[in-house]
Amino acid sequence: MALSRLSLYRASMLCRTAVTSPVLERLNAKRAEALLGGGQRRIDAQHKKGKLTARERIEVLLDEGSFVEWDQLVEHDCTDWGMEKTRHPGDGVVTGTGTVNGKQVFLFSQDFTVFGGSLSAMYAKKICKIMDHAEMVGAPLLGLNDSGGARIQEGVASLGGYGDIFLRNVLLSGVIPQISLIMGPCAGGAVYSPAITDFTFMVKGTSHMFITGPDVIKQVTNEEVSQEELGGWGAHCSTSGCAAGAAENDVHLLLQTRRLLSFLPSNNQEKSPIQECSDPPSRLVPALDNIIPNSATLPYDMKHIIKFLVDEGDFFEIQEHYAKNIVVGFARLNGETVGIVGNQPLVAAGCLDITASIKGARFVRFCDSFNIPLVILEDVPGFLPGTQQEYGGIIKHGAKLLYALAEATVPKLTVITRKAYGGAYVVMNSKHIRADVNYAWPSAEIAVMGSKGAVSIICRGDPDLEAREREYVEVFANPFPTAKKGFVDDVIMPSDTRKRLCNDLKWLRNKTQKNPRKKHGNIPL
Repeated sequence: MALSRLSLYRASMLCRTAVTSPVLERLNAKRAEALLGGGQRRIDAQHKKGKLTARERIEVLLDEGSFVEWDQLVEHDCTDWGMEKTRHPGDGVVTGTGTVNGKQVFLFSQDFTVFGGSLSAMYAKKICKIMDHAEMVGAPLLGLNDSGGARIQEGVASLGGYGDIFLRNVLLSGVIPQISLIMGPCAGGAVYSPAITDFTFMVKGTSHMFITGPDVIKQVTNEEVSQEELGGWGAHCSTSGCAAGAAENDVHLLLQTRRLLSFLPSNNQEKSPIQECSDPPSRLVPALDNIIPNSATLPYDMKHIIKFLVDEGDFFEIQEHYAKNIVVGFARLNGETVGIVGNQPLVAAGCLDITASIKGARFVRFCDSFNIPLVILEDVPGFLPGTQQEYGGIIKHGAKLLYALAEATVPKLTVITRKAYGGAYVVMNSKHIRADVNYAWPSAEIAVMGSKGAVSIICRGDPDLEAREREYVEVFANPFPTAKKGFVDDVIMPSDTRKRLCNDLKWLRNKTQKNPRKKHGNIPL
């Protein structure tokens, strides 16, 4: 009986080998075809433009050997316009999971060598699958965009695929970090996915984003504009604010993305990440004691203060070239990730305006979504006056920053370095909108408005306005009236600021605060 069973097993194995050998050969051929994308000629064309291929980008972005690809053998199912004659395994997008510095991430990388990276229904299903799994396990989602847009031959099926992706972008907002890397064209409806994600970064010279291209604009409005002028990194990093930053080339962008991820938690259930820190939390910063100019009208660089305060001077700035009168970005204090928001006296005296309010509000809401404490460095003379600002809706847009900071329940710390005037004082994380800790430096001036404006109103007709100005400055241009009312918790020496902030973050790490139950608020969009 035993011999007959052994003989039967051997026979079955021989049959299986005979059956599977052609299958394995076919599988290997399919995998080889998938790895080659649209073929060597198109890969060479991609390299000639200074761009990496979809798979090369993944190799640079992820930890070595960590990538696990999904749906490598998926093909489109379109039979219109002769599409049944042209199919490629993978269908123009590489999807899967891997790690960045040991952190699990999910990603898709569009392959411009296959149908110009255009999106089909099956291509969209691949992306949706990894988005669903990213949500399920609470891992960041990375989108590497290099696509000509919807696959025209598939018609509304392709558009439906975009809708499926957009829905998931919305539902995952505030649940897991979503980062879009524009590494080639991103046009038409395709741009709305990056627009919904948390951060969008571009590559100088090779990436472009726009709803309608130069040719359509020429036909409709008779305007002549180049692709670079319309949708290049300069347009979106400094003018529209649609991009958070730009890199010199593909490799630079991918390495910067790795750095950004080191500051972020994987999902909204995790606390702000903490890394080992060799920079002592008790470190004094004597240079800060002399950084504020003697004259209130002289500017200084808020970025210098930031780099003096944070661990190792390491600051990852977001939207560096947009709304330069406010500075936002990620840093660490005693190893813990914090979000920094600071007025920039070098630009428009640090006034809040429409673009600064929008930039600040969006960054604050990201930090609050992902439990990242906020440190506000305040030197603000008020909201920027003028008809352009009023007609542009500064009332509505300025309220966005107020709303975001008031709504936030993460630890919130404020340091007033110099000016804190008018409504902008309230907006910039004052005690009145639930700031946890508020400090003022001895150079702080906290008042309804500056001395000239105030005296011209309250002392109208007085023959000695200069004397009244000096009196006003003596009364209000210091931190003591605010400290008397408890609106700042202490007046501290600038050199002690890092030590105080690190200590406060330690006891605030277990802060719990909840807003009233509601479906969602109605932020003034």
